[in-house]
Amino acid sequence: MSGREHHYEVTVDWTGNTGKGTASYLSYGRDHDITAPGKPLLQGSADPAFRGQKDRWNPEELLVASLSECHMLTFLSLCARERIVVTAYRDAATGTMTEDGGYSGRITEVVLNPVVTVADPERAERAAELHHDANKTCFIANSVNFPVLHRPTTLVEGGA
Repeated sequence: MSGREHHYEVTVDWTGNTGKGTASYLSYGRDHDITAPGKPLLQGSADPAFRGQKDRWNPEELLVASLSECHMLTFLSLCARERIVVTAYRDAATGTMTEDGGYSGRITEVVLNPVVTVADPERAERAAELHHDANKTCFIANSVNFPVLHRPTTLVEGGA
C-alpha cells in the first residue's frame, strides 16, 4: 500500500551529568537511556573512542544492528512468500565509520554477513539470490546514503 505512513517514538534521556553539566569536554558522561512505550530500556553511550562506556550500546552499533535486523526480517519475509523454509539465521554485521575532522564523521559502509540455513537443498540457490532482493527492499537500507553490502552464506539443514 503506497503512501502509508508509520510513526515511531523513542525518548532519549541524558544521564551523564556528573554535576557540572557540559562545563568542558571532559566534565560530562556520554551515558543515556533510550526508551519506547512498552519496551525494555536500552542503555546507550558514545563509542569508547569518544569517551563513552564500552558496556553500553552506541549509536553506530545501533545503526549497524538496525540494518542487519531489517535485512533479516525482509529476507525471511521473502523466503516465506516463496515457501523457502529457513531454519536458522545469524548475521555478524560490521560497520565502518570514518572521521572527517572538525568533530565530524560518517558511516562509510556496512557489510552484512548472514549465514542462513534452509531445509530444502533444492531451494538453497534461490534463498541465496533473495539477499539481493532483501537489500533492495529493506526500509532501513533504503534510508541511508552509504553502501550496505551483503556476503551471505547459505547452508542446508543437516548438510555439510
